[in-house]
Amino acid sequence: MQSIPLTRTQTQIWVNEFIRSVYNWMAVGLSLTGVVAYYVSNSEFLSRLIFGNQLVFFGLIISELVLVFSLAARVNKMQASTATGMFVLYAALNGATLSAIFLIYTRSSITSTFFICAATFVACSIYGMTTKRDLTSLGGFMVMGLIGIIIASVVNLFVRSSGMSLIISYIGVFVFVGLTAYDTQKLKTMALSQPAGLDASVIRKGAIVGALTLYLDFINLFLMLLRILGASRN
Repeated sequence: MQSIPLTRTQTQIWVNEFIRSVYNWMAVGLSLTGVVAYYVSNSEFLSRLIFGNQLVFFGLIISELVLVFSLAARVNKMQASTATGMFVLYAALNGATLSAIFLIYTRSSITSTFFICAATFVACSIYGMTTKRDLTSLGGFMVMGLIGIIIASVVNLFVRSSGMSLIISYIGVFVFVGLTAYDTQKLKTMALSQPAGLDASVIRKGAIVGALTLYLDFINLFLMLLRILGASRN
């Protein structure tokens, strides 16, 4: 069956609806992560269970990685409800592990850093959505930078250099600022390339994957900024 071409106005409406869906699900994920993180940090039992037992902590980390890679690799083969459930579960588990920030940094610095991160993220997203420049080359460069950050972070686990950690954080801010703009443009391009009459479940799965991508950009940007701007509780 041949797809019916959309008018320019219909295309813009479709793109706006898809992007809105992506950001709505991203907001759901971030809200759930924040609520779970705050709850766990205020529960002595849960905090001890997660951070006092390496088996539980690393079990959560491994579960998060499995969920992310499974969702990214197999989303086309699963039901939309399954993809949504996996995203929500990942956001909750991530909140449990990220509750550590409430034990390390003051709440006022976490709050101020969150708003700085949100403003930066919005600015980068607007740029990615509106720029006429093709950001593909920028995205490739930022991915290489991300790989470098991961390698440097692993090395710093053994070196334990505060100076190196700070340098990684500054580079990380630059990398995730670029990735936010690139990923936003990629989502817009993906929406523009979709034919008319797509099944609702296919659209939902695309929105979930897009939400996961931007969610990860936001969380990592926030953590990098927090390492720079956060005030320690000690």
